[in-house]
Amino acid sequence: MQDAPVIPVIVLTDVGQAIPLARALVAGGIRMLEVTLRTPQALACIEAIARDVPEAVVGAGTVRSAADAQACAMAGARFAVSPGYTHAVGQACKDAGLPLLPGVATGSEIMMAQEDGLTELKFFPAMQAGGPAMLKAWNGPFGDVRFCPTGGITVANAPEFLALPNVVCVGGSWLTPADTLARGNWSHVTALAFQACQLVRNAA
Repeated sequence: MQDAPVIPVIVLTDVGQAIPLARALVAGGIRMLEVTLRTPQALACIEAIARDVPEAVVGAGTVRSAADAQACAMAGARFAVSPGYTHAVGQACKDAGLPLLPGVATGSEIMMAQEDGLTELKFFPAMQAGGPAMLKAWNGPFGDVRFCPTGGITVANAPEFLALPNVVCVGGSWLTPADTLARGNWSHVTALAFQACQLVRNAA
């Protein structure tokens, strides 16, 4: 979470795009790459990046089950991100040696994750679940928790989130627009990554 201000949320439908995309993001200063399990090609894309772009740290997003965690670890993922949290997913990631960034949207979910020893959490879907105001409210009872808001984050509203003391980074899909990927415009991806790295964080 502390490597860069933004973790790109990546949806890939073409394995051939995985390696040039990863290289383009790394060239712009973004190494932590979340490839979501939203397409049939996702695991193959993770495997390709892990094999051929060693300077990237590729992880798996949309991890929803123990089977997902195991498959991602076998594909070479080095971390996992989930849209919600269950003890079973947490234990599976622990067993697979995958650091987990679990999604939470309520106080009860934060407490459940904390009971299992997790204090770095994804606030998802951030804009729909209350945005910066919710994170400000949580900083009182959950002052020991740090967040990566994801969902509805853009380059325009990211600074408002990053200015909060309990936000370490944000997750965003704007670094990898579908039309840019379709055109293979990797220099544009590098430019977006570089721009994201210039965002200022004020997390304690």
